[in-house]
Amino acid sequence: MPTVSSDLLDGVRAAGPLQLGIAPFGLVAGVAAVEQGLSVAHALGFSSLVFAGASQLAMIELLGADAPLAIVVGTAVVINLRTMMYSASIAPYFRDLTARSKALASYLLTDQAYAVSIARYGRDGETDRFAYYFGAGASLWLVWQVTTVAGALLGSGLPPEWGFDFAAPLVFLALLVPTLKDRASGASCLVGGLVATGVVVAGVPFHLDIIVAAVVGVLAGLAVESRGGDA
Repeated sequence: MPTVSSDLLDGVRAAGPLQLGIAPFGLVAGVAAVEQGLSVAHALGFSSLVFAGASQLAMIELLGADAPLAIVVGTAVVINLRTMMYSASIAPYFRDLTARSKALASYLLTDQAYAVSIARYGRDGETDRFAYYFGAGASLWLVWQVTTVAGALLGSGLPPEWGFDFAAPLVFLALLVPTLKDRASGASCLVGGLVATGVVVAGVPFHLDIIVAAVVGVLAGLAVESRGGDA
């Protein structure tokens, strides 16, 4: 009888505490999907294909607002640009993997899977790196899918007058607040928020508020950080 790798189980255990944050996030994603007119099946398919919390919620909101597909996809790309840094950082540990394993690893790449894996690799050179990563990433994926479906079922069964339109914005606020650790992040948040509001009020077409605000906010944060570094 085949045995399960101990490193894979270690990855599952390492990701366990993080599921406490993933589960409610998945529930909100499911509720938001049906609130915007997606079926439960569509919500699951969307969650399986995208598998990226923040960008998934943003895409759902934009689809609900009838934004052009190019804007929806572009917004997801901008939000997920950070994964390029994760990929570059973890790639040396996966250099000897097959192309199929690398493709699977790229699909399972999340903030949480990257964080627990890179920490383990730094302190234990004997770890089966892919098994550990797969244990963490796959368990996060499974909880995300289950809770998304649960949220979609919950949302589809709620009376429309209850309204859950506030759910997605609250999750974004919950993600945002812990990141405000210095002047640069504060400036990025403030400028991005003001620009997004200004774009909406100005009636700029194609729902470009997220993309424009993200780019300008990042530039503002970089400017503040650069000025602080020169001081």
